[in-house]
Amino acid sequence: MIRGLVMVLCMTADFDFRLDLTHRPRRLRRTAALRAMANETDLHVHNLIQPLFVIDGDGASEAIESMPGISRLTIPLLVQECRELADLGIPAVALFPKLDNSLKTDNGREALNPETLVLRAIRTIKNEVPEMVVITDLALDPYTVHGHDGLFDVQAGDLINDATVEILAEMAVLAAEAGADFVAPSDMMDGRVGAIREALDKNHFEKTSIMAYSAKFASAFYGPFRDAVGSASSAGTHLLDKRSYQLNPGNRREALVEVALDEGEGADVLMVKPAGPYLDIIREVRDATELPLAAYQVSGEYAQIQAAAQNGWLDLERCRDESLLAIRRAGANMILTYFARAYAESLRRT
Repeated sequence: MIRGLVMVLCMTADFDFRLDLTHRPRRLRRTAALRAMANETDLHVHNLIQPLFVIDGDGASEAIESMPGISRLTIPLLVQECRELADLGIPAVALFPKLDNSLKTDNGREALNPETLVLRAIRTIKNEVPEMVVITDLALDPYTVHGHDGLFDVQAGDLINDATVEILAEMAVLAAEAGADFVAPSDMMDGRVGAIREALDKNHFEKTSIMAYSAKFASAFYGPFRDAVGSASSAGTHLLDKRSYQLNPGNRREALVEVALDEGEGADVLMVKPAGPYLDIIREVRDATELPLAAYQVSGEYAQIQAAAQNGWLDLERCRDESLLAIRRAGANMILTYFARAYAESLRRT
């Protein structure tokens, strides 16, 4: 009945009626060509960084159940993946190791082994795919039995800041020796960017860049990542409490303080993590600095889009692309995203 009434009204409407409008923004949305001409934000493959998880051995990859389409890769498979990513135009990868639990200790000493997994992976990638920019994470969570990002004082229930920074600086030098283009401290310890810069320069690695996780929030969106690197299984929970070092999700001004400190200590690129729930922070950081800005679309953001799409509730490609475009629009120059390869492949199909 309602449909019939609408049809009658449309048939009898006075189509000569005109609103007295000076501005009609829809004029520039009328056709695809006009929309393209008026477009304000572009998303290119070269804006994307693919995070990769590496495991030891020469066998098959290991699927990560909580991250559909993402697997842990042995070094030979990692090299193959980097070749294919480079062919797709993706300029950089960020490496995260998953170690056997037998290598994990309270103090994470495996992180300083010159032959540890991630350093072997860096050397192999830079030898086999030299054009690929390699970013390596600096934090102790893959190496510790407790799953925290640094040395942990059990009695105090908190991390030991300065001793952790000393280890991170040593890790940075080892990564630079292996050929990493960027070291990326993700631990949120006070003073670590300055200490890392000093250690790199002292050891003649002035060309090695620092991508600082400057505004990393104590987010609930990290769960699948903790599965991927094994920090959840070693700690026995996804719900590691990292609020004594990661940022309070409600604190905007504190995030800007952290960003300013990292810039002052010599960071080359600043980062906001997570991305989607913190678009306002990305925008504020973009307005506060002239440095390049990265944002990390984290595992939980990826997993929720994948899960909704698998249930038929969302269009996977459209939601993926919209989420990435929003991060670019907020001001990020580069986006770490598990969608990087899929996005690049979709462009090849068009």
